[in-house]
Amino acid sequence: MTRHTDIADQKAAARIAAAEVRKVAHSSLRQRAALSLASTGLEFAGVSTDHIVSGFIPFSTEIDTRPLLAKLAASGNRTCAPVVIRNNEPLEFRVWVPGDETVPGRWKIPVPPETAEIIDPDVLLVPLLSFDRAGYRLGYGGGFYDRTLEKLRNVKPVIAVGVGYLAQEVETVIRGEHDQPLDWILTETGPIRPEGLS
Repeated sequence: MTRHTDIADQKAAARIAAAEVRKVAHSSLRQRAALSLASTGLEFAGVSTDHIVSGFIPFSTEIDTRPLLAKLAASGNRTCAPVVIRNNEPLEFRVWVPGDETVPGRWKIPVPPETAEIIDPDVLLVPLLSFDRAGYRLGYGGGFYDRTLEKLRNVKPVIAVGVGYLAQEVETVIRGEHDQPLDWILTETGPIRPEGLS
């Protein structure tokens, strides 16, 4: 068995456990957590109205970033949401504000329509299944955010903020060589600066 296969198997098992933890947290905290994110804002990460911010339209038990996005848009930020175009490729981002039209995308996840303007964000709010204090996240296995962050970081400074419930924290996230680190983590209790980045 290769190391890559071993890591993939470990991640698959970790995803099952992490999804259950997130489900429990979401069932009791969903509304309060969404409002807490909006109340905290992104000033802690140095985000100003000059920054284009990508959020995500929550799916299943993901924490809801829409109130935060709405607050940012009202303050003058341009906001957008990610769209999966093809497997093994970076995400595309389309201008979107909470309340705008959505259409079913890949896996029936709501996304902005094809008529929305395509734009590259400066700040990415990144969904996750789990995270650790080193700034790594366990995602869904498609590698879309890792490819996207690698692409964007090669052309300009970007800020990646993992967003989830505090209960999703683990001691160590299993990671591979292509996994991209987060600059911040934001939970319903406030921001966390990964170790070594403070």
